[in-house]
Amino acid sequence: MNHFASEPIVATRAHAPLDACVKGMPGVIGSVPIDDVAKQGWNVLREDLPLPLAVIRQDALHHNSDWMRRFLEERGSIFAPHGKTTMSPQLFDLQRRDGAWGITLATCHQVQVARQFGAKRIVLANQLVGKQAVAYVLQALRDDPDFDFYCLVDDEAHVNALAQAAREADIGRPLQVLLEVGYAGGRTGCRDDACVQAVIGALKQASPYLALRGVEGFEGLIKPLPDQDVETQIAAFLARMIATVQACEAQQAFAAGPILLSAGGSSFYDLVTRHFSSLRLSREHMVLTRSGCYLTHDSHLYKEAFARLQDRSPDVASLGHGLRPALEVWGYVQSRPEAGKVVVNLGKRDISPDHMPPVMGWFRPATNAVPGVAAAPSPLSQGHVATGLDDQHCHMSVPVDSPLRVGDMVCFGISHPCLTFDKWEAILMVDERYDVVGAIRTYF
Repeated sequence: MNHFASEPIVATRAHAPLDACVKGMPGVIGSVPIDDVAKQGWNVLREDLPLPLAVIRQDALHHNSDWMRRFLEERGSIFAPHGKTTMSPQLFDLQRRDGAWGITLATCHQVQVARQFGAKRIVLANQLVGKQAVAYVLQALRDDPDFDFYCLVDDEAHVNALAQAAREADIGRPLQVLLEVGYAGGRTGCRDDACVQAVIGALKQASPYLALRGVEGFEGLIKPLPDQDVETQIAAFLARMIATVQACEAQQAFAAGPILLSAGGSSFYDLVTRHFSSLRLSREHMVLTRSGCYLTHDSHLYKEAFARLQDRSPDVASLGHGLRPALEVWGYVQSRPEAGKVVVNLGKRDISPDHMPPVMGWFRPATNAVPGVAAAPSPLSQGHVATGLDDQHCHMSVPVDSPLRVGDMVCFGISHPCLTFDKWEAILMVDERYDVVGAIRTYF
């Protein structure tokens, strides 16, 4: 069975063109349709665009998308990448073309965006709550028989409320749900077997208005204990999920169709696929992972997480070069007020403040240009470190003999892609020469 087959997506709306009101666009741009961005002949290093500017390295993006496809094919899992990371329907399409079974989202707004751009299979990795959210989803299910939607439940009263809403909406089919397993100190999800049994009981009573299609959990917030490493803790949590699936099957609680077993954020999807591969059920089941940050990766948080993944799962070496950072933010040196200090014109409004952004390189416009030779950034020594972010300023500590001066361009890597994407209405795609080859829109 080819789990990676997916339906064509037909958007019901178009992306707005780029103009001078979009951050990162020239003031004299006029109005440029997204599909015409590559025709503008822009180059980042030639200063055709104002800074700060977020860019995506196209080669790294496509490498990461292909790497995850090959990883999941090897592990026999399916994939619904978490769309909250990028909130870019164009990138959702790339993920779909590379085999994504569906798209994962976190809020009703995100579901609305994905639906506007034609998404047909959505996993809401959250509980569906609130009058407007419930009404929207139920109406979409009633109006579009091809809409394949799943949400989470972890509470008996919530199950009853959803069943009543589905019954009153008369959508002609059940609302599909996944029973969420949680853990102490985590986010949502049943904390113990008593909660699981109560939810199972409520779901059986909720038929035919609700349909239990699987079990879900999120392992990403599990922390190591003083006497137990995080991998052991995650293994115990995944074992609880497996036990929950087996309990649901024993009580014949699952609706018709393949049983979904879903976990796997952006840090531990190798452990999820490894532990779930041993599950044996009397019916067909599918392991569904949901990483979102793999697509652009980063230069700190997930770079370190991927290094740990490679250590504990050495078999991924067979897939070749691992994930590569694809997302960068560029800024100008706007002041060097002290010998050992530089201020760059980007800040929390432009780049994730979770961790100080790594300094990746620099470029001096115009004077570094050599006729017939492609311009390229140069590395900086380890003494060049971002030390603080204000709204619009980045403070850097630099060696007293640093070459940086006002007007130089500095490239920063990012940490935690989600909190950089949400600061940009549009992000340009560049090739290895920093020629602009496209653009994506985001919808936060």
